[in-house]
Amino acid sequence: MRMPCSVVLLSLMMATAVAQQADKPVAQNTSPSQFQKNPALPDCLTLAVERGDPSNGPSILLVKGTKGCSAPWHFHSPNEQLMMVSGMGRVEMKGEHAVNLHSGGFAYAPVKHVHQFTCVGGPCSFFLHSDGPFDIHYVDQNGSEIPAEQALHRQHKPS
Repeated sequence: MRMPCSVVLLSLMMATAVAQQADKPVAQNTSPSQFQKNPALPDCLTLAVERGDPSNGPSILLVKGTKGCSAPWHFHSPNEQLMMVSGMGRVEMKGEHAVNLHSGGFAYAPVKHVHQFTCVGGPCSFFLHSDGPFDIHYVDQNGSEIPAEQALHRQHKPS
């Protein structure tokens, strides 16, 4: 039985996020201990919840990936925005040219738009904003949804 990504993220959120209110200002540094793995994502990615509740609504995540780390072809139910912090990330979106994003680079994937992401040249980090509860739906080469275990099992471990 596949566990919904929102359930997995809830435990992550509880471990990393402080109580937040929509009208309360936030200024914080993220500690290394706040970064956690998520079973719905490749092992080479860790993330920390910066704001919001990814299991119930909009959120901002800080994500780190190792050299060669890839989130294979997938889509999300909410809109997703990505902004590179460090390193270089290759964003490939169905129907579009692949783009290598460097620090400050930006990508937007609308609801259910199939895409993939890879850290190229070295480790990378980026902010990920989801405008609704975060989920991830992996797809095969034909665009049919497949279980996370199948999508992630095919990946080789980055060096």
